[in-house]
Formats: sequence, C-alpha cells, structure tokens
Amino acid sequence: MMQNKVDVRGALLSTAPATTTVINVPEETVVPDHVVWSLFNTIFLNSFCLGFVAFVYSVKARDRKMVGDLTGAQSFASTARCLNIWALVLGIISIVLLGMAYAAAYGALLQVMQESGRYH
Repeated sequence: MMQNKVDVRGALLSTAPATTTVINVPEETVVPDHVVWSLFNTIFLNSFCLGFVAFVYSVKARDRKMVGDLTGAQSFASTARCLNIWALVLGIISIVLLGMAYAAAYGALLQVMQESGRYH
C-alpha cells in the first residue's frame, strides 16, 4: 500500500498533517541619537559649549547602538537630548537678549545724535 501519491502536476500528496514553524523576530528598538540636533546646536547655538558636549554624547550613543548596547545608547541619548534642550533654550534667550541690547544701544545712539544736532 502506497502512502504518498503524486498528482498530475508532480506535487507530492501526503496524508500527514502539515506542520508550521513560527520564528519570532524581535523588533529592533529605535534609539534616537540626536546627532543632527547636536551638530546644529554646536554650530549655531553653542551656549556654554553645551552643543559640543551634546554632540559628544550623541556620538557615544551612536557607538553604543552600533555594538548592540541599547541600554548604554539610551542613557547617552537621554543625556544628549537634555543638553540639546538646554543649549537651545539658552541660545534662544541669548539671541533675544542680544537683540534687546542692540535695540537699546541703537535707540540711545540715535537720541545722542539728535541732541547734538548731527542727525536730523
């Protein structure tokens, strides 16, 4: 008695139940390293060198991510994020204060020039 039969197209017909194998592939955890934000803060808003320090921590986070140490990468990325936030806030405050100081100095200069008669 023959257990396996071959149908017309050449496929093997079996009476045994089909088995399946399930492979669970873990999702890759995304750890943002904030390198671009750190580079922006380093170039444009480097208040108290916080942008540069944030850039160093961002590179460390990227290195940790490349070797598979997600906990270390998250730690360095969190520090870089905090430093980037402080650099951004202090940079914006500096720009506002410098703008106000410039406007006040310009107004005082115009007033002195008008009082002295050199500016009409």
